[in-house]
Amino acid sequence: MKILVLNCGSSSIKYQLFNTEKKEVLAKGIIEKIGLNSAFIKNERNDGNTIKLEGEIVDHQIGIEYLLGVLISRNHGSLKSLEELDAVGHRVVHGAEKFKSSVLITDEVISKMEECIDLAPLHNPPNLKGIYAMKSLLPNVPQAGVFDTAFHQTMEPYVFMYALPYSLYEKYKIRRYGFHGTSHRYVSARACEILKLNKEKSKIITCHLGNGSSIAAVKNGKSIDTSK
Repeated sequence: MKILVLNCGSSSIKYQLFNTEKKEVLAKGIIEKIGLNSAFIKNERNDGNTIKLEGEIVDHQIGIEYLLGVLISRNHGSLKSLEELDAVGHRVVHGAEKFKSSVLITDEVISKMEECIDLAPLHNPPNLKGIYAMKSLLPNVPQAGVFDTAFHQTMEPYVFMYALPYSLYEKYKIRRYGFHGTSHRYVSARACEILKLNKEKSKIITCHLGNGSSIAAVKNGKSIDTSK
């Protein structure tokens, strides 16, 4: 299968195109400064072919149109046509208590994701813009959502509840949700592989370090506590 993975931010789109059968990255890149005169796309193919193209990228849909054009271009593309694309995956920051795993994106799922905007007003709207764009441009290609918060939904209430009036949780859903879950999940599983540990009988502290950082306690492959 050939899967395009998108991570849409407020003014950028990071992406990678995977061939899952061969376990290789066919192309990767970034679209930056969306909405500004200096917007550009930088694409790197797995054979080293790299280009940087500037253009008028006024919104995420135009950016994704630009991206799809590059992926099928004769000189710099990795696909012969968009019909080769089997699926699109999206990194979504906040799934609240609504999503405990990755999901196939439907109209119902989109509606539930929109209900989570208040919990991540800086992140979920651009995540959704990527979904809207792909739905418009490639309506027959299935889309999946992977949520940063999903991995941490195994935490117990005494861990995720704050010392605040319970009414705030009931009305506004204020609690610890945990973030960077896709990273913590992968790192804990990969550590077990490298150290030859049984994931079902492991206790691991994972660290996600970047512009945003967090640590998590992972027991038997499940998140039991996190710093965010």
